[in-house]
Amino acid sequence: MQKSFDFSPQSILKQAHDDVARALAEDVGTGDLTAGLIDPQRRANARVVARESAVVCGQAWVQAAVLALDPQAQMTWYVQDGGRCEANQVVFEVEGRAQALLSAERTALNFLQLLSAVATKTATFVAALAGTHAAIVDTRKTVPGLRLAQKYAVRCGGGTNHRIGLFDAVLIKENHIAAAGGIAQVLQRAEKLAEAAEFVEIEVETLDQLRQALDCGARMVLLDNMSLPTLHEAVRINLAKGAGRAILEISGGVTLEGLRALAETGVDRISIGSLTKDVQATDYSMRFEALEGSQ
Repeated sequence: MQKSFDFSPQSILKQAHDDVARALAEDVGTGDLTAGLIDPQRRANARVVARESAVVCGQAWVQAAVLALDPQAQMTWYVQDGGRCEANQVVFEVEGRAQALLSAERTALNFLQLLSAVATKTATFVAALAGTHAAIVDTRKTVPGLRLAQKYAVRCGGGTNHRIGLFDAVLIKENHIAAAGGIAQVLQRAEKLAEAAEFVEIEVETLDQLRQALDCGARMVLLDNMSLPTLHEAVRINLAKGAGRAILEISGGVTLEGLRALAETGVDRISIGSLTKDVQATDYSMRFEALEGSQ
């Protein structure tokens, strides 16, 4: 089985390098025609300013974009990943060849804007759960090709990662149950993967299905689109198992307005697809200043 991503600094740097290589190939292609109007020897200083309060995320991707085009560029960060910036605050400065900075600008900002948006949204949901023991969890509803980057951003916002992909954990949904012939049958087959997978989780839609799953030894259960009264009863049923209780997760139709009430049912995790699929880019701008005597 493929190993799950470890999110170590080395892994993040490699992922950023790979993501940026694709993005620059898409954007710069055979060469930046407009930046080519600038003297190759001219140097510049650029500052990136936040236009709104946000949790900053994307440092490795920004640096990969700049250094790919100017390996000698010097960058100074004033807000690190996971830190909050305020409107009109300088997030980082960079000095290097003007041509390279101009060509890297859009790719660098695209990553910074997207990942900061994910981190900021996650932090908002996490803050709403203060005082409860429920964790905010992401999903696989990510931008194709940028899953690891977005899941890193969820972490920077204080959230928790669900499975990375189909390869590292088992999530049995209604169609899997139907195809396997029932809850008991599919959980029995899943036992063979218990040691190799990060976790085995089964989705249920009713309290009867929850009881079946618990009776079959389920250790992690996803409660899909249940009402608040039903969720309270689900938690009660699960707690009656005592030491054999399962981890309970909520999914489906979660909003910020209703989040607190969901957490107060006593569930362990709340998974939210909108953390990564419904985000509005954080507003940053890059300001250039040509350096004296650089021509």
